[in-house]
Amino acid sequence: MSSQPRILVVANGKGGVGKTTTTMALAAEFAEKYKVLAVDADPQQSLSWWAGRSEAPGKFEIIPETEPQNLRKLRKIKDYDLLVIDTPPALGSETLGAVLAIADYLVLPTPCAPMDLAALITTVQAAVIPKAIPHRVILTKVDVRSLGEAWEAQNTLRELGISTCHTLVRAYKAHEKAAIEGLAIAQWRGKNAKEAAKDYRSVAKEIESDWRK
Repeated sequence: MSSQPRILVVANGKGGVGKTTTTMALAAEFAEKYKVLAVDADPQQSLSWWAGRSEAPGKFEIIPETEPQNLRKLRKIKDYDLLVIDTPPALGSETLGAVLAIADYLVLPTPCAPMDLAALITTVQAAVIPKAIPHRVILTKVDVRSLGEAWEAQNTLRELGISTCHTLVRAYKAHEKAAIEGLAIAQWRGKNAKEAAKDYRSVAKEIESDWRK
C-alpha cells in the first residue's frame, strides 16, 4: 500500500441490499492483512450500531462521519492502509457524492431480483460510469435453491459491461445473528458461519486481484 490509504466505497442507490453487511465483512477480511478504518457515512448509522453491540467487532476501527466536507478530507488521513466506507442509499445525496469523489474502488452489493438489479444498473450508469471508478458488483442474499436466477443476473450485468464478482454471497441467517451480537461474520460462531464468511473471503480475493492489475 502507498502512504495514502486506498479508499474502497460500498454503495448502492437502493437500501436493503446488504451494504452494511458487506462493509463489515470486507473490513474484517482486509484487516487480516492491512490496517483498516471503516467509515460509517450513512446517516442511518447501521454500521455504528452493529459495532456498538460488541467490544470487538473486528481487527479494525470504525468511525461515524456523514459531513461531506469531512469526508472529502479522508484522502489525507494517515496511519491506515485501507478505508472501507459505508454510504447512504441516496444517489443524489451530497454525502455520497463526496465519497465517490475520493473513491479508488467501488463495491456495489445487490440482490438478484429484477427490481434490485434495475436499481443497481441505474446506480452504475448514473454514478459509476461517468466517474470511471474501478468497481465490482456483488450479488448478495442469494438463495441457494435459486442459483439459476443469480447466474442469469451475472450474465445480464456482464452483457452491460458491468464488472461482477464470480463469487455469490449466499443468504444465511448467520449474517443477521452476527450483527445482533456486534461481530463481523468471520468472528461469529454458529450455524453456517464458516460458509457465510467464506463467501466474503472469496469476494475480498477477487477485489485484491483487481488491485494487482
